Formats: sequence, structure tokens, C-alpha cells
Amino acid sequence: MDEFNSLEELYARLKPALHTKKEEMRRAGYEYIKSEDIWNYLKESVWKKANNLSLHQMVSDILNTDSELIDTYLKEKLNMRNRTVYFEN
Repeated sequence: MDEFNSLEELYARLKPALHTKKEEMRRAGYEYIKSEDIWNYLKESVWKKANNLSLHQMVSDILNTDSELIDTYLKEKLNMRNRTVYFEN
């Protein structure tokens, strides 16, 4: 993540991959999953302890994460009315 000045900038770069995953999940019946849900799941569960991830590794994580894991995370962690993108550590 060294090449990005902020998590907001990284999120913006990853947005196309997040949108692709969101659309894949929508087609599979997860209409309520948003891009920020996918970001939050990966940031809190997959990338939390990772160091020096490359952009292509992060895109791969986004596209290859099991949709059920994201769904379970969302149901356990978030209030369905109050979802935001987390940028703080």
C-alpha cells in the first residue's frame, strides 16, 4: 500500500474490482451487499495483518473471496441501516 497516500485513495483505485464483485454477488442473490461491505470485510478480516500487499494481490482477494464469507460478516457485524466505509486502523 506504499504507493497510496491514504486508504481513501486505495479504495478509489480498488472500486472497479469491488463493483465487479458486488455485481457478481447481486447475480447470486446477495442484492443487499454493497461495495463498502466487501471493502470492510477484506480490510477487517483478510488484510488486517497483511504487509506490503500489491494492488494485484488485493484485486485477486476481492474477486476470489467467497461470497458467503462476506454475507456472514455483514450479518454479524453491521447494522443494515448504518453502513459506512472504514478508513481508520
